[in-house]
Amino acid sequence: MRIVAYTPLMLKISERILLTLWVGGMWSVGYIVAPTLFKMLDRSVAGTVAGQLFTIMSYLGLVCAVLLLINQFFRYGKAVTKHWQSWALGIMLLIVIIGEFFIAPEIRSMRDAGLVDSEKARFGMLHGSASVLFLISSLLGLALVIFGLHKKENT
Repeated sequence: MRIVAYTPLMLKISERILLTLWVGGMWSVGYIVAPTLFKMLDRSVAGTVAGQLFTIMSYLGLVCAVLLLINQFFRYGKAVTKHWQSWALGIMLLIVIIGEFFIAPEIRSMRDAGLVDSEKARFGMLHGSASVLFLISSLLGLALVIFGLHKKENT
């Protein structure tokens, strides 16, 4: 059995595919699909569907972020912390973790329990926090798409 070497070209291609899946998915769901759902469907149904789509994107983001960070460690070793791209990936990963495992469960439990007037402000604050974190993550992802994952990209 022959083991295929993981070449720099294969590394670059796999990184671009992972970044495209994650960032493209975030932008599609967050800025196209979710707003469309809220324009076309009842708010409750749209919220449920959008929530499920954001959960799927969160898990995709977790996988992509971990794989991209592993690639960064292989490429740079201990110097990984000297590259803004690694920091951007780390921040994006942290945002996914905060959003999916801390904010989203609160939002889901409040929605499932049925909002009473006293909880609407908290729901709005949680939803607003999630929106700001999503915006930060999507802009960091856009910067990675524009400038690449490495200091000097030839192609």
